[in-house]
Amino acid sequence: MSSVRAIALAARDGGRVLARLSSERRTALLHRVASGLDAGRSRIAEANAADVESTAKMVSSGSISAALAARLPLPDTKIDALVQGIHAIADQPEPLGKVLRATTLGDGLELEQVSSPIGALLVIFESRPDALPQIAALALRSGNGLVLKGGREAVRSNRVLHALITEALSPDVPAGTIGLVEARAEVSALLELDGLLDLVIPRGSGALVKHIQQNTRIPVLGHAEGVCHVYLHADADPEMAEKIVLDAKLDYPAACNAMETLLIERAVCETAGRRAVEALRQAGCVLHGDIESAHVYGIAADAHFRTEYGDRAASIAIVSDLDAAVSHIHQYGSGHTESIVTHDEHAARRFLDSVDSACVFHNASTRFADGYRFGLGAEVGISTGRIHARGPVGVDGLLTTRWRLRGGGHTVGAVKSGDWAFDWQQRV
Repeated sequence: MSSVRAIALAARDGGRVLARLSSERRTALLHRVASGLDAGRSRIAEANAADVESTAKMVSSGSISAALAARLPLPDTKIDALVQGIHAIADQPEPLGKVLRATTLGDGLELEQVSSPIGALLVIFESRPDALPQIAALALRSGNGLVLKGGREAVRSNRVLHALITEALSPDVPAGTIGLVEARAEVSALLELDGLLDLVIPRGSGALVKHIQQNTRIPVLGHAEGVCHVYLHADADPEMAEKIVLDAKLDYPAACNAMETLLIERAVCETAGRRAVEALRQAGCVLHGDIESAHVYGIAADAHFRTEYGDRAASIAIVSDLDAAVSHIHQYGSGHTESIVTHDEHAARRFLDSVDSACVFHNASTRFADGYRFGLGAEVGISTGRIHARGPVGVDGLLTTRWRLRGGGHTVGAVKSGDWAFDWQQRV
């Protein structure tokens, strides 16, 4: 048996052991993981410092982007957030075996639909080593086995984080319940294991997601580019607009939920629009406009509206009205996160109802599109697809359902079709 197949098999079998644990034992296990990360700060810091140093050389040589490298450091504040997030996941309501609906089909014949783990997951992520414990915690809470593949730039950090997590699994589940691979060739081999792995979740560039979708028969849950929009409506408050735009673009430019395109309604291009554009320019943001915004604001007319910059850069477009803004988003957006800035409640409702994206906001930064900020504890990724989960994917997004039927010797032939009853009792 190949080592890759053995890793996938261990994750699948370990997940089944995990799913059989009582809620109390899985909760305690997750608290041990959080405490282990807290106690292992010095090990994490040493490994992460080595990764940061080697990645700086890769940036200098041009083999990796500065935006990608910016996601690598693991300061104490990030470890604090990880520890708190995993404790929060541990304390969430029990997700498994939840009766979603139930009915009595006949005398003594009881049918129910219950929540269940998906099975064995393969999660591939780039740059951010803090994604590893977040993903592992969500898999453990939802009873799923897991195989992880991180980026080459974070290999030392990932090894230490993985070691701290697997050390905390004993004695409840085997260490192989959470597997880690490092070589790109191993990913290609894993993508062929559709009999062992049930779902692939890529976290990274659109190119990574597309490559995986084209090279596996395993279902893929992920997002392509994070081309997020902020739209300044005719009734946008200039001060609020500036604050939201700066946060959406510059709080963390490399994040997939950062604003990449600013849409400005023509009616406010000289008020709220100009104030927001000037604030971006003064903050050192490189601006790329359409023909009209280039003329109005004196910026380059070279916007590529499908571009995810992942850096201190943004596209600017002037639109005629709300319908034009929605049309632009649907034409060029990636279905990730969009926000309208306005005091007009009717316009806000129209925007929220009309925009077909995973996350749609009113008077709020796109940076809120995050599992931790949504109260999920963490996220395994953000899905822009329309099947299964959409938006930040937490524990619930890693669940499916099963049917349970309890009878007393019932047979289909003994029950007439007219005797069936479907008095469903919804439980959630």
